[in-house]
Amino acid sequence: MKHFFPFILLSFSIFFLSFNATAAQTLIRETCQACCQRDPNLKFAFCTTSLDAAPASRCASLRGLGMIAIRLVRFNVTDARCHIKQLLKDKKIDAHVKPYLRDCLELYSDAIPSVKEAMKCYNSKKYLDANVQMSYVMDAATTCEDGFQEMKDGVSPLTKRNNDTFGLSAIALSIMHMLQTGSNY
Repeated sequence: MKHFFPFILLSFSIFFLSFNATAAQTLIRETCQACCQRDPNLKFAFCTTSLDAAPASRCASLRGLGMIAIRLVRFNVTDARCHIKQLLKDKKIDAHVKPYLRDCLELYSDAIPSVKEAMKCYNSKKYLDANVQMSYVMDAATTCEDGFQEMKDGVSPLTKRNNDTFGLSAIALSIMHMLQTGSNY
């Protein structure tokens, strides 16, 4: 009997962990389905992959997923800003591209405090204020990308980063809307 107890405990632990992982996957999928319904520009695979990549998402509530999305936006914005700085130092970058990169650097630099403010507002459950700040971040990514369309060839070296910032912001905004309205899906 004393050899049997550890087996039962191990079996129960495996069952509980697999149940918890399944519940987390379900919450992420359902949340992403709702987010994609609210914003048709958002791709389901991007949403699920982004949220699932955060280790804390496995035990997060809807509110927790919202904070994870905001943190992902912050990391993305900070990384994009760093990347733009590197591009501006690169002597191989066409001189015609650099003014647009400088505009994007300013937009992303201004977006960083907005993300931080969105986090503070979100933590205080001031979803409307958090929404305003996160919308600014989303607009910064769109404005950055649109700027490159003014160039002759219209090719942006930041398309993926801008799209990621836009998508992550859309996820955060959708979750805030769900929390604010009390509608989970």
